[in-house]
Order: sequence, then structure tokens, then C-alpha cells
Amino acid sequence: MSGERSTVSTGDGSPRRTEARFMHHIPRRPTTARSGRGDRRPEGRFWRILVLCQIDNFTTLRRHLGRPRADALVHDVSDRIAELCHDVRISIAGRAIVEIAFERDSCEAAAADIDRVRQAFQRPIDLDGEGYQLNLQFGIAAAPSTESDEVRLAEAAESALEQAHAENRVVMLDLSRADLAFDKLTLMRELPRAMAAGEMFLQYQPKVHVRRQEISSAEALVRWEHPVRGLILPSDFISVAEQAGEISALTLWTLRQVIQDQQTLVSDGQDLTLFINISGVLLADKAFVEEACEIVSSTDAKIGFEITETAVIRDPESAIRHLNRFAEIGVTLAIDDYGAGLSSLAYLKQLPAKELKIDKMFVMQLTSSNRDPLIVRSTIDLAHALEMEVVAEGVETPSALALLSVMGCDMVQGYLISRPLGFDAFRQFLADDSYFSGAGGANSFIRPESFWKRA
Repeated sequence: MSGERSTVSTGDGSPRRTEARFMHHIPRRPTTARSGRGDRRPEGRFWRILVLCQIDNFTTLRRHLGRPRADALVHDVSDRIAELCHDVRISIAGRAIVEIAFERDSCEAAAADIDRVRQAFQRPIDLDGEGYQLNLQFGIAAAPSTESDEVRLAEAAESALEQAHAENRVVMLDLSRADLAFDKLTLMRELPRAMAAGEMFLQYQPKVHVRRQEISSAEALVRWEHPVRGLILPSDFISVAEQAGEISALTLWTLRQVIQDQQTLVSDGQDLTLFINISGVLLADKAFVEEACEIVSSTDAKIGFEITETAVIRDPESAIRHLNRFAEIGVTLAIDDYGAGLSSLAYLKQLPAKELKIDKMFVMQLTSSNRDPLIVRSTIDLAHALEMEVVAEGVETPSALALLSVMGCDMVQGYLISRPLGFDAFRQFLADDSYFSGAGGANSFIRPESFWKRA
């Protein structure tokens, strides 16, 4: 590949050439940060770069090296990248994933740096006296200094990697391009066709029950793989679906697919509750509630609905009435993103919810903030007093997991356990981790950091 130029996608299918030479592949976000020379930012206009790097042949290497040594590979990669690029910030983001954040004067400069890293790993590396080839895949998101939305940058990096994996090439998303801000009117027109054409698909992110040491449920997340635009992020199309009046159809499609997937899991010996997110506008929609109840009542699948507290506050009378209807037919209800809105005890105590999910903005700063642990602990105590179990989302470090366990948190969800997975990958994940249940021993849940990395 030396001397070749690579095609870097700008997200709309139109190529832009760079001098860098690349490979391809898959995502995720940070846990434990480390760096070379820290947080230097250039003066004036600059670009913020987020790179997701994955050991693509991790599974093969694990067979040869064994699980303990393979789990240390991501640290070997992190150390090597730190040697090659002294001014980057590196995070271990999964069992085989490294996240690299830095600033450059241009996208081309960033591409050149990542290509230098890629080339450095073209030769076999020495692992305990033997040479092994690590196949690294890279995906990049770039934003100008005026773009301050960290979530958008992270989602763009994930989207780039998903597209790269699907198309077997690198995808660099330049967030300054106007064509990345999709025309909402166009998306509104395309949504019905997309659902009919099978462009929508689901990914699942598992929840682990801390005391039972097992995967107890999972959250279904809807995705849109556009034939031209590539992967469209939920943040771009969920609001469009609401505005276009298509959110009911999209949610009912999701519900039917989740029921089908849940029954497939039962045949695999995995009888898990699968949760879907319910938009706030639907809690006041009588027609949606009636159809959703009819669909759920026609099956014995274990289904849960996640609703935000702000959705209840929008129209509390209708919301509480309809949530009670869902609870009566056996739907497990979870309050999502608790703490992100204006939490109201007056409404909370009226809801027939069995789970309360603490918003990840509190969990991700749990070990570095003075106030967040107090908020999380008081929320756990409150939920238990209301006879609800607590789910902490955004768990990305073993230290946060340990602290949540001490606080009495019931379940955890986040990239420390697993990123969202396609259904087939999720089934494989459950099969591989079947030893979660019945691990035995009072301390079997206390495991090294590498055990909890899932990618």
C-alpha cells in the first residue's frame, strides 16, 4: 500500500483525498486516560481529532496467547502509540480498543500522524520472545476548534468506524462539513422508505447484575444504515421521526423486532428481558399505547420500556395512566437518565417503575468528583426505598464499578462490559460469557480489569 492515496469519506458518500495511507474498522469510547505530554493545544484555529483504534485480530491472538496475555495487548498498543506520538491523550476503551485524542492544524496532519502509527505496526511485534502481527484498524472524527460537543465527536468516531467496517476502508468524518448536518426534510421523507427497505437495525448493550454476577437484561438501540449517507446517528433521526410523526411506527417496528429477538435468545437458553426506549411524545398517544399493549399481550416475551423522567413531567396524567397500563400487562418499566432533568419525587413515587437508571454524566465522573458520589449514593438509597433496582449507565472503569458495588448499585451498563452489539454478535457475547452465572464463590465477581473489557 506504500505510496498510495486512500479515499477518506466525508459522511455523504463523496470522497476527499488525503496523503495518508490507511486500513479500516470498529468502535468505542474511553475508560482509563493516559498521555504523552498531556493536554497541549495549539494557538489559534486548530482541529480536534478523535481516533478509535482496534486490534482486529484479537480473537485469533487470544487463541495463541491465552486470555491473560491477550488482555494485556491493548496496553502494549497504548504504550507504543504513546512512544510514537508524545502529545496525544490515550484511553483504554475496551478489551481490544484504544481511543486517541489530540489536536492538529489540519485534518491532513492528523491523517499523516495516524498513518505513521499504522505503519509502525506493520511489522510483527515481540510478545514474550515471539513475533506476532497485530492488525490494527483506525477510524477518525475531526472537528474544528469551534465545535465543542464531545458527544457529537464521539458519536461521529463511532459512525466512522461502523462505516469503515462495512465498507472495508477508513472513514474520516469532518464535522465542519455542512452536508453532515443532514437535511431534516429529506430524512423525514426517507424514514418510511427506510423502515420498509430494512435499513433500520438493532444493536444490544447488556446490563450486568452486580450481586448475581450475570447478564440480566439488555437495552435495544435502533440504528439507520442509509444506502448513500452510511450510518445515521440516532441523535440525527430520532428527533426527525418525532417531528415527522413517524416515531410511533419506528417504535412499533422496534418492539416487534425486539420480541422476535427475545424469543430467539430463549431458544439459545438466554431468557433475558430486552428493553426499548419509548419517546416522551408516545406516552400521551393513546393509539400507540393500545397497539403496543396488543403486541406485547400476544407474546410471552420479556419486554421492558425505558422512559425518561422529563417525558413524564411533560404530561404526567396521561403518562402515569399509560405506564400503569404497560405495567399491568407485564412490561418492566425503567426510568432512564435519572438526574439529567428536573427530578420530581412527586412523580417518581407514582410511577410503576421497577428500575431507575442513573444518568451517565454522574457515573463517568464518579471517581474524580467530590459531589457525584454523593448524588449517586443518595439516588441508590432513594430508589431502594421506593423498591426499585438501580442501573448505573456509562460504567467505563473498574474503579467506578467497584465503587458502585460498594454503594449497593444493583446493575451496571457501559463500555467496561460491552459496547452495543449487533444481534448475532450479542448472541455470541452471551454464549462466550455463559460462565457469568454459576461462577461460584463469594469473591467470583471481583476480577481483574481485563476480565471486564468487552469489545
